[in-house]
Amino acid sequence: MNGITVARLNYLKPDWLRKPVNLDLLRYMKQTLRRWNLHSVCEEARCPNIGECFRAGEVTFLLLGDVCTRHCRFCNVGKGKPGRLDPEEPERIKKCVAELGLHYVVLTSVSRDDLADGGAEIFSRCVSLIKQIDKTIKVELLIPDFLFNRQALEKVALSGAEVIGHNIETVPSLYKRLRPEAVYRRSLEVLAYLKKINPHLCTKSGLMLGLGETKEEVIKVLEDLRGVGCDFLSLGQYLAPSFRHVPVQQYVHPQEFDKWREIAETMGFKAVKSSPWVRSSYQAASYLT
Repeated sequence: MNGITVARLNYLKPDWLRKPVNLDLLRYMKQTLRRWNLHSVCEEARCPNIGECFRAGEVTFLLLGDVCTRHCRFCNVGKGKPGRLDPEEPERIKKCVAELGLHYVVLTSVSRDDLADGGAEIFSRCVSLIKQIDKTIKVELLIPDFLFNRQALEKVALSGAEVIGHNIETVPSLYKRLRPEAVYRRSLEVLAYLKKINPHLCTKSGLMLGLGETKEEVIKVLEDLRGVGCDFLSLGQYLAPSFRHVPVQQYVHPQEFDKWREIAETMGFKAVKSSPWVRSSYQAASYLT
């Protein structure tokens, strides 16, 4: 690492990882979300693209509250015991989408292993209500694994969403350390089952780089994703949300991300985004164009 220690990597971000933020736009979007009592993963996960996305009128809604039942060491979303499910959340999502005039809506959620269906019904209701505004609005869901509850997966697969994503996040060798409640093989099975239930669905997954993975490990993950018919892929740089989270092991150069895109496209992914700034829902609508 050219003499740069892992600890210093978290202070010395390279120039390509610096972005300006428009505070006025941040305030406007945050005020809109608060007015409807809604959460966004843009805020909760401290996404570095928040300024750019909010400027473009893009937001990724965070369903099922803001407390996750899992304890991934890379994620900034709150962890612990969630509150009761809010049955009115889908209606507020609909009203907020209408107010913002969104044409492409991304919905994700915390993991809710305390719920029998993992929150699948809320996802499905949100899609249905958004389509009531305008049937041409496209919806993308970024779902947890629902503990591979088949009925829950069937509900979201047939909800009317055009794209459903489920992130692999990292290579299998790092799962125990980074996402102890997740199961790599189960995540692949989720993507495969979504395709089985709805072959017309576009499936999507993503990985963070810079966590200590090897090139060979990443290639194997990409092969596994193509093996279950995954259509879309996002590759981005991991950035520790705080010093309490697992530290960055490497800052991957933009040219390396370009090479990863070429590799993934050669493997047959229909659309690939690969750069230090890429996140699961970053410029999400462009995958379908």
